[in-house]
Amino acid sequence: MSRDFQRALVAEFLGTAALLMIVVGSGLMADQLFTATSEVVTGLQNGLKLLANSMATGAGLFVLIQSLAPISGAHFNPLVSALALWNKQITLRRFFGNLMAQFSGAVSGVAITHLMFARPWLEASSRSRSSPGLWISECVASAGLLAVITLNASKSLAAQAGNIALWITAAYWFTASTSFANPAVTLARSFTESFTGIAGSDVAGFCFAQLSGLLIVLGVLKWLRAAPQSRSDESSQSLK
Repeated sequence: MSRDFQRALVAEFLGTAALLMIVVGSGLMADQLFTATSEVVTGLQNGLKLLANSMATGAGLFVLIQSLAPISGAHFNPLVSALALWNKQITLRRFFGNLMAQFSGAVSGVAITHLMFARPWLEASSRSRSSPGLWISECVASAGLLAVITLNASKSLAAQAGNIALWITAAYWFTASTSFANPAVTLARSFTESFTGIAGSDVAGFCFAQLSGLLIVLGVLKWLRAAPQSRSDESSQSLK
């Protein structure tokens, strides 16, 4: 294993761990800061929690991508690594290495966050997130994320990081699921009994929806890349 390969996997581990610290930590802080005393206040409380969570995640994601992209590509997400594999930007060996680093980093990030807030290392979440609307939301959020990455691939690193962070921040608010859009993040969030958690029994549904978003984007990319060749073939036939 080359040193560059090792550095890339460590960067993926640390970046994914940091991402979960931001997501779960901001959720736990919001839980502490915003307390409800009535049904009306509860709605405001949840809105403030989501605002804090989305702002922290967007800002943190921008910094993490800017900082670690030169080392590992700053995937922090199995879907992004799968897209890179499809585009032949990484090898199959690197893809599986990324998966190990991302999933282990995500769970480690939750454990470290819980220690910061004086909670058990890992908890079983009881927060139910299971409905067709949530699954559709995860499909949309995931497909949108991968589309943003693809459409901004030729832009500067700052522009890529900014657009990705802005998409995730926006998707927190316009999707019913608050945009997990990441299988590693989804699994790790099943280990926190907080505002950001998801019941373990609901993880599979979310991950399936996220993979569906990936398949949609890959299908669209395949069609778009085949289009020039199709037009060329039509032109050739018209000349005969």
